[in-house]
This record gives sequence, C-alpha cells and structure tokens, in this order.
Amino acid sequence: MAWFSRRRRHAPDPAPSDRAAREATLAHLRDFVATRVGVEAYVEPATRVTQTTMMLVATDGEWTRRRVPDPGTAWDLARGLGIPVYDVQRTGYPQRVRDWNARQRIERRRRV
Repeated sequence: MAWFSRRRRHAPDPAPSDRAAREATLAHLRDFVATRVGVEAYVEPATRVTQTTMMLVATDGEWTRRRVPDPGTAWDLARGLGIPVYDVQRTGYPQRVRDWNARQRIERRRRV
C-alpha cells in the first residue's frame, strides 16, 4: 500500500546494556532516597509474571519500584543506602502507599 510509504522508518534505539540498566536503576534509587524523607524498602518476591522487585516508600506514601536480581541483592542494596528494609510477604504494604495512590487518583480526576 502506498499510504504508509511516506512514513520515515527509524531504527529502534538499541536496548541498554545490562551494566547501563543496572547503573540507571541504582541512580534512580539513590536519587529517590536522597530527595525524600523517611524512605523504607520493601522486597517483593518473584512471581510467574515478574522478577524480584524492591519498592521504596517515602513517609508521605510516594513510592517507586525497580527490578532487582534477587532478594539478597535487594537487602544488601537497602542496607547500603542506609534505609530500613522489610519483606513485604511478612509485613505487607504500609497504609500510606494506598493513601498516596488514592490522592493521586483524585488529583488526576480534578485535572481532567
């Protein structure tokens, strides 16, 4: 079909190397800890769908989540960042995460 022949075809950006991805993850986690108050880490187990992840939660409930190779690495990383670390299967998620998510939903609806 000639309709789409004028579209430019760009080569996809190459996937970041493992080392670059790891450095980007570490930089993001360090930045989150440095710019938020009272950050805690929650290690989430691997499932059939996802790898092991680490969720960082600030005092106000703001959170971020990143993949990690295994639970031991997550625990070591959290200790290296100087923050408390918990196993989410034992402690569950803090209520402040649900409260923060609810506030974000309300703010998105107000903007629309």
